[in-house]
Amino acid sequence: MKRAGQKVVAGTEAPGTSQTSKKQKTSLHGSGFGESDPCTMMDWGSLPHHVILRVFQFLTLVDRARASSVCRRWNEVFHIPDLWRRFEFELSQPATSYLKSTHPDLIQQIIKRHADHLQYVSFRVDSSTESAEAACDILSQLVNCSIKTLGLISTAKPSFMNVSKAHFASALTVVFVNSKSLSSIKIDDTPLDDPSLKVLVANNSDTLKLLKMSSCPHVSPAGILCVADQCHGLKELALNYYILSDELLLALSSEKHVDLEHLRIDVVSENPGQVQFHTIKKQSWDALVRHSPKVNIVMYFFLYEDEFDAFFREETPVTHLYFGRAVSKAMLGRIGMNCPRLIELVVCANGLQPLDDELIQIAERCKNLTAMGLGECEVTCRGFIEFVKMCGGRLTQLSIMEEVLIPDSDYSLDRLHLEVSKHLGRMWFPDMMPTW
Repeated sequence: MKRAGQKVVAGTEAPGTSQTSKKQKTSLHGSGFGESDPCTMMDWGSLPHHVILRVFQFLTLVDRARASSVCRRWNEVFHIPDLWRRFEFELSQPATSYLKSTHPDLIQQIIKRHADHLQYVSFRVDSSTESAEAACDILSQLVNCSIKTLGLISTAKPSFMNVSKAHFASALTVVFVNSKSLSSIKIDDTPLDDPSLKVLVANNSDTLKLLKMSSCPHVSPAGILCVADQCHGLKELALNYYILSDELLLALSSEKHVDLEHLRIDVVSENPGQVQFHTIKKQSWDALVRHSPKVNIVMYFFLYEDEFDAFFREETPVTHLYFGRAVSKAMLGRIGMNCPRLIELVVCANGLQPLDDELIQIAERCKNLTAMGLGECEVTCRGFIEFVKMCGGRLTQLSIMEEVLIPDSDYSLDRLHLEVSKHLGRMWFPDMMPTW
């Protein structure tokens, strides 16, 4: 613009203003975007590769394919190997139908061209069997791949559990045999079985570091023992309690293994009163901690109150405890007595009996406790302040619903937050129940 500093009055043409300048103003500020001079428009094809690559990383597979047809440059970026190292296939029923009817060759094309680039792959599927089967079909095509991370995530049950075990095992075998460098696997709620684990170990024993396989009913203790015996680099293991055994803990404690850093155990009851949980011996827990003194042992409980009999009757080296259903006062008392390594405790529900004594005992004996969460429970303000006072500033996380706290003659809710803040060394307020 030759006279950029000249004031232009609306409706009056400035002296010496060219037709080109008028078109530029129209294209930048007016409504005639489609009629602008091509020379003044932004050329999307001239964007730097790294900018286009960043845009593509936020797009779904279908949108990414559509964007690749914008111009030759965008199509080149579409096939850059860096774009295909980390990928999540989202397969819900509408999306699956859309892909099959509108782009029947899209996934096959991507797999054909980029299977050897894929390293971090996950499949997020809904509850439909069709979505899970589609995921298995894609897995079966990953022949020329070098995957390091594999995740099969069901957003709702049953999903993969409805796929035939033979179909699922066949699809996984393709990945297990061809990758040979798998280090991280998360395959919860699937028909994974012992033969599949043997194939995994036979081809990836030197690289496997993380294995999460909760709610896999076809895996037996023998199957997971095979993993423990041969995957010497295993750092993190997640499984259901029914697989946990004294033999497994001793296998994880043998000298040929490196130190296990995380052991996650899901204790779930889906048939109340029909499952009798076994007890793990104190000697087995002790062996694991002697071998891996810094191991985090995380336990998630989804039981009913009358199903806790087998747990925490002896000293147990658990570090993180989460109770998703109601847990009795007696059980919390056992935790205070027998869980000296406890770091985090979350109780979603207890009942209408104040937990003052249980919390104080936990504060006295669990010297490593740094995080506490209480939901549908009750504790007096006096008891809660005593608990906080005993824990002191080491409580880095303290999440308590306001409804949990019972005012007493010594403390009101208004005074409570000031007193707790003083002992924590930072400002603290109880959580409020959200309203809609």
